[in-house]
Amino acid sequence: MRKKNLRSVFHIYLIKPTHYDDDGYPIIWRKTFIPSNSLAVLNGLCMDFAHRQVIGPNVDVYISVVDEQHTRVVPERIARHIHQRGERGFVGMVGVQTNQFPRALDLAYRFTDCQIPVCMGGFHVAGFLATMKRLPVEALEAQRRGISFFVGESETGRLDEVLMDAWQQKLKPLYNYLGDMPDLGGQPLPQLPMSEVRKSFGEYAPFDLGRGCPFSCTFCTIINVHGQKSRCRRVDELEQIIRVNYANGVRQFFLTDDNIARNKLWEPFFERLIQLRREGLRFRILAQVDTACHTIPRFIPRAVAAGIDQIIVGIESMNAENLRHIQKRQNRIEHYRENLLAWKRFPVVITATYIIGLPYDTIERVREDVATIQRELPIDAIYFTNLTPLPGSEVHRDLLDTGQWLDNDYNKYDTNHYVTTHPRMTQAEWREANAVAWRTFYTPEHMQTVIRRMVACGSNKKLTTIYRLAVCCEFGRGAAIHPLDAGLFRKRYRRDRRPGYAREGVISFHLAHIADVLKTSWRFHRTIRRLYKLWKRLQHHPDALRYADRAIAEVASTAKTHRLMGGAKEPGQSVVTSSAKSLMQKS
Repeated sequence: MRKKNLRSVFHIYLIKPTHYDDDGYPIIWRKTFIPSNSLAVLNGLCMDFAHRQVIGPNVDVYISVVDEQHTRVVPERIARHIHQRGERGFVGMVGVQTNQFPRALDLAYRFTDCQIPVCMGGFHVAGFLATMKRLPVEALEAQRRGISFFVGESETGRLDEVLMDAWQQKLKPLYNYLGDMPDLGGQPLPQLPMSEVRKSFGEYAPFDLGRGCPFSCTFCTIINVHGQKSRCRRVDELEQIIRVNYANGVRQFFLTDDNIARNKLWEPFFERLIQLRREGLRFRILAQVDTACHTIPRFIPRAVAAGIDQIIVGIESMNAENLRHIQKRQNRIEHYRENLLAWKRFPVVITATYIIGLPYDTIERVREDVATIQRELPIDAIYFTNLTPLPGSEVHRDLLDTGQWLDNDYNKYDTNHYVTTHPRMTQAEWREANAVAWRTFYTPEHMQTVIRRMVACGSNKKLTTIYRLAVCCEFGRGAAIHPLDAGLFRKRYRRDRRPGYAREGVISFHLAHIADVLKTSWRFHRTIRRLYKLWKRLQHHPDALRYADRAIAEVASTAKTHRLMGGAKEPGQSVVTSSAKSLMQKS
């Protein structure tokens, strides 16, 4: 038997960095809303690396998964943990987006100063290299200071090379697999430790089934990093992902595919999920779809039967000229209503995304378009984002090539700031247009309308709808942090302020932090309480079942007919309308 002290230890830290707020503090929460699929993918690959004993049978590999959005990272503390035992370590900066790049560099420099090797991956550097054919200046400087970069996808043994080099303390400056798209079938599956899943609100487990998007939107980085050809995991692998997570207590999943409707295996995937649900596995799925998915025969009823009860759909604009400009040809404004009504025949929560700052936007046009959405479209919640020329997108490349102004602080590239100029609006007008969009949609009156529509359609997704409205309302209207970066109970650390910012005094810092947490929590709780009380009043009110407006008239009429025929349950208890059940059975 080998003695324990003859074994070596290799620590792998997978860190998903956050980014700084406007005051220079890392945005960290007690619970976040969106889990990281990049961490899940890399963790699955590292677990497979350890299981295969790639380094050798006498090396114990320990993997630590850290999402900085909810967990503080102190590089010096991690380095001491490794060095005091005479062990070796490696830090992988995972899924680094453009707005996270400054924070990732600040952490990486502190790790390398402590003699811990660091390799950084993610869309920022990969996207820049894909469109500009070179690394950004900041990455070149980082390489000179010992930081390695990985661009491309990590499957098919590519991560093995990085980890072996880190073990031998011989990391290369660049691992470039850009354009070499691996087959996802047969690769290790994404998996987050349950300790990480529990730190997300709702405890969602993220996973992807495919990569690549066939469309050519100019603001998108996906097509230049993951390509436009669909690549998929296997159906049996989907079942394994669900069963393993379900056995660990996970009941909610976030399918992170950019557009599951364009996955060539969507039907076999849905069929397997339906089989699992028939076995008694009661799970829910949040997925992203496009505005034309209703034209795919059986897609929507099969999606609902498979457990998808929340969708994110990219509307982006109500202006046809804007859609043509960004080459989002798949979006037809005249089809929006038909698509959304097809989903609303089922108890599905619809969240839309919308871009402010497209070339034909003005303050008044934005106001009119959002009012049209309120009146015409059965959307439950909507994320307004500013047009942001992210490295890796066609719009970023064109702006650089033509010498137009771009803000040089990547921390602002979070879709909540303004990092370039607009042809029709000043920056102040652009800021006002964004504020107008949030204020127009998230009025108390319209949020009440959303609840009324939910009750009239017989949906049972009251809590999901209420929480989604509250998050968007409280973080979208005037908040410095976008709802996509939001969470519950902010955590700030005085010593972690961005380099270049003065350190605040102990008393003033903590008093300001406590006041902000109390104010934000109270407002969030107040909005939830008001919406919940409204739902409680409506569910037992006979007039609530007769409510109908232009956005839901057809669906509400169908639901009312089936209630009169005895096909509905008590008000507020309906899981799915009888017409929806019929559609699912026919499909």
